[in-house]
Amino acid sequence: MSRHRVSVSFLQAISFALLSFLLVVGATSAKSNTSGAVQYPIVLVHGLSGFDTLLFVDYFYGVENALASVGAKQVFTAQVNAFESNEVRGEQLLTYVQDVLAVTGAGKVNLIGHSQGGPTSRYVAAVRPDLVASVTSVGSPHYGSDVADLINNSPLSPAVDGIANALGGLIAGLSGDPGQTQNAMAAFASLDAAGSADFNAIYPQGLRSGACRATPWVNVGRWWLPQWVKDYSVNDGEHQVDGVRYYSWGGTYNAVVNTNPLDPIDAVLALTALVHGDENDGLVERCSMHLGDNIRDDYTMNHLDQTNGLFGLRGLFTSAPLPVYTAHAARLKNAGL
Repeated sequence: MSRHRVSVSFLQAISFALLSFLLVVGATSAKSNTSGAVQYPIVLVHGLSGFDTLLFVDYFYGVENALASVGAKQVFTAQVNAFESNEVRGEQLLTYVQDVLAVTGAGKVNLIGHSQGGPTSRYVAAVRPDLVASVTSVGSPHYGSDVADLINNSPLSPAVDGIANALGGLIAGLSGDPGQTQNAMAAFASLDAAGSADFNAIYPQGLRSGACRATPWVNVGRWWLPQWVKDYSVNDGEHQVDGVRYYSWGGTYNAVVNTNPLDPIDAVLALTALVHGDENDGLVERCSMHLGDNIRDDYTMNHLDQTNGLFGLRGLFTSAPLPVYTAHAARLKNAGL
């Protein structure tokens, strides 16, 4: 009996030691993921009709937590006008950036802007490059959006203006800024082809030169063991201007394959996608998304998927957005940003 008790105790000790080891290793592994531990704070910038948090729902749904999981501990989401020009939103963002720097003690920030958040971020980097380490645009209409052109040229534009301003006021109120005024037509004027061209003439930093090119396939393997990948760099702009690094990515949308029937926004984007003459994410064409280091312009995402919007709902055959953000944090870290 005594030998049996000793044997059981010995096995229990071994099991306990093994379990403790696994728990320690697991905890250490979970704590040691610093692949995205960037040097400077990250500021997320929402797009048209956007917000930071609305009724406990984040515009960049789950993105802050995903970035924190890879070591990016200082992540903020700016609140700027839901509907305004790039310049007005840019001045609001500049004030927010200065507040972030005052709170954190950092010298610069990394800006990641979705949709109109891209040009908004470009404005800040152009007027105060000393405060910005990098600008990353996500699905941003740097060369305009055909949807904005359609709205501006429509006889219904006054009605759209009134509805959008009312919506923006509601968003501002629910987001904790009820006094914020809206200017929808100024926003649409910033985002159409003519307005974008005017903006780009003043703030050209990071834009590609020349026309948009089709993405070629290149063999990065051997002739006897080929490995074909797309070369997105053919649409790159300058990677660094005035000390600011520029990046971009975006997606394209197939309404038949990529739609999630539980996501009502998919149906809307399926209709707006028909306005464009080229591959697009429902609101922005692929060729309009290019800025700086063009990481990729054809993730299988629609415009809302790019922020993991509507609680992360997306089609079965689509790219997961959160890993794209964490991979980019690692990219920023490796660049010393």
